[in-house]
Parts: sequence; structure tokens; C-alpha cells
Amino acid sequence: MKKVINDPANVVEETIEGFLAAFKDQFRKVDDVNGVVRRDLKEKVAVVTGGGSGHEPLFIGLLGEGLADGVTLGNVFAAPNPYNIQEVAKAADKGKGVLFVYGNYSGDILNFDMATELLELEGIECRTVRVTDDVASAPADRKTDRRGIAGDVFVVKIAGAASEKGLSLEEVTRITQKANDQTFSIGVGLTPGSIPGATEPPYTLGDDEMEVGLGIHGEPGVKRTKLLPADELTDNLMDTLLRESGITAGDEVCVLVNGLGSTTLMELFIVNRRVAKILEEKGIRAYDIDVNSYCTTQEMGGLSITLLKLDDELKAYYDAPAISPYYKKLVKRAVKAHQ
Repeated sequence: MKKVINDPANVVEETIEGFLAAFKDQFRKVDDVNGVVRRDLKEKVAVVTGGGSGHEPLFIGLLGEGLADGVTLGNVFAAPNPYNIQEVAKAADKGKGVLFVYGNYSGDILNFDMATELLELEGIECRTVRVTDDVASAPADRKTDRRGIAGDVFVVKIAGAASEKGLSLEEVTRITQKANDQTFSIGVGLTPGSIPGATEPPYTLGDDEMEVGLGIHGEPGVKRTKLLPADELTDNLMDTLLRESGITAGDEVCVLVNGLGSTTLMELFIVNRRVAKILEEKGIRAYDIDVNSYCTTQEMGGLSITLLKLDDELKAYYDAPAISPYYKKLVKRAVKAHQ
């Protein structure tokens, strides 16, 4: 389990230090906790996201204009504690209330709910949207039990856009919940990731095996099969997504083909090629497609596919400006080098 780290106990703190060393003009650390907030906070609803570390660039990569105002980070694959959440929310709050957006996991639910109670005792109004996009983790009649995976990217994007528009806490919550209700994902695991400092992987797979529906922490999927060619695998994943979502001919969707850590862009593009073809054949318009690794599990092999079903309202918020300074900085460098 080779890692380029120092003491495993310090990986979260040192990750934040390194992030801020690159982007200290845009963000600042929240005193005494593992959390970061924007420096250019506005008088609007504060969108706060977070969860366990180890999924980078989720969650810290979702900070920015039109995205999250604050991020609270727990230990690797572990929920942030209530005090951590409380202090980040207080640092991000500008008097318009706080919306928490995070993946639907028991530890996160417990700790975010506890922090909400503490914040409301201090007079800070809070709302919550739990991301429940993983269709493999529970049937449709128990959608509220589903896990949150790469759908966080779309849901936080729309939450941030609604917040930037200056809407009320109730309206930002409504639109964010609507985005979550129309977001559907499924993943497949090929090889395990690792926890810094651990001597064994969290689960094992045979050299010729894959697990469909595997969770981003190694939670069991729906079935374990022999390794399939990319097109056959993509057909299976898309069949499940379209059946579970009800997305059909005439609908518009945003697509995210997300790598889990060690899967290459070459592989992701091969899968995306098939995704785009399936949508075209079924008369579903791909309004936007993104292929990248946003929600990872260290060096886990595998990928997920996410579909966001759009209507006019969600499309307007999806189209609103969103700037992650991490990517903005790279673009500026590229433009400068080209001049």
C-alpha cells in the first residue's frame, strides 16, 4: 500500500495546507478545524458541503464561485465531526442561512444533524439536502436510503448557482432537492483503493472480476461478474440507469463519466463514446458531457456514470457561471503561456 505521505495521522491537515499554499488568495482555513471557506463570501445563503477525505478532488474541489462556500473534511473515508461542521458553517454564514449538501451516509447524517441542532441554538437557520444518486444502493421505493456518489458534483453545482442568484434558503433548498431527485448514478469497481497507513485493502476482487454497484468506500454492489469489454459493461450500466431514472426519448440530460482514481482518461473516453451512442440511439439529448475524475477513492480502479435529467429550471441553474479556482488557475497559465 505505497503512498507518498508523512505520518498517516496528518494526511488531512497536510492536504489542506498544500491546497491553501496553492490557493491562499481565494480560500482560508477555518481556525482549529479541518475546514476551508471562500474569502469572497457574499451576503447570500451559504452552501456547505463535505464528508470524508480521500475522495479528492471531492469535496475540496467543489469550492468556488457558483459552487460551495465552505467545505468540512473528516478523516479518510470518515464523516467530519459535529464541531468541525459547526465551525465551518459559522465561518461561511453571512446571515442568510446555511444549506448543507452531502452524501447520504449514516455517519455524515448523524454528525451534520447534530451540528444543525447546535447551529440553530446559536440562531443560524440551516437546511439539508442529502445526495442519493446511487441507484445500486437501494430500490426506487427506498430512494432516500440510497448513497451519494459522483452526483454530488451536479447537486452542489446547482445549489451554488441558486445561492449566487440571491434566493431564499427555502428556494435554494427546493431547487437543490429537485436536482438531487433528478440525478442518477451507478458505478463499477475493478480494483480496491487504499486507506493511508493501512496494510490491507478494504476489500478484494479477483484479477478477472468486477463488482457492479460497488460503493466508493468498498460497500458491496449488486453483483460480481467476470471482467466485461467496455461496450458491454456500459450497456449494462446504462440499461440500469435509464430504467431506474425513467429517462426516455425526448429528455435532456447532463452526463458525467467519472473515474474512481486509477482508471485512465483513455478508458473513460472509451466508455463515454458508448454512453453518447446509446443516448443518441434512444433519442435522449446529451445537453452536456463531462469526463473526468471528480469523486475518487484513492487509487480505486473503476468508474461511475451519472445522468442529471434536466428541465428548463434546472438547465438555467446548470448553465450559471461556476468557477473552481483550481481549474481557473490552470486556464490562466495556459493562456499566458500561449500569448
